[in-house]
Amino acid sequence: MQVSDFGMSRLKHHTFLSSKSTAGTPEWMAPEVLRNEPANEMCDVYSFGVILWELATLRVPWSGLNPMQVVGAVGFQNKRLDIPKEVDPLVASIISSCWDNDPSKRPSFSQLLSPLKKLQRLLVTESL
Repeated sequence: MQVSDFGMSRLKHHTFLSSKSTAGTPEWMAPEVLRNEPANEMCDVYSFGVILWELATLRVPWSGLNPMQVVGAVGFQNKRLDIPKEVDPLVASIISSCWDNDPSKRPSFSQLLSPLKKLQRLLVTESL
């Protein structure tokens, strides 16, 4: 599993990314990045949601689509990966919040700490 993509590294100017290049892996990219719109840290939150989806489902995101189809589906048709019903409701809620169409409505990583800590406690309790 790929956790980071150094090909996507960019210098920041204030809160916006200074480069609008879409080189990288669209399966993990936020819709606004796929549309070459200004992006900030909330695009990383979207990508985190995709990684969490991978961990919860043990599947590769958008495996049935080629990269250009992913750009169209996610960036322009507002499609999101299906979250299976068997995924823990707390995990599903975190993933869904990370994928909000409006980047300003996505939680910050600081805001994600509380639900992630709850999830950690659940996992530790279940393993005992």
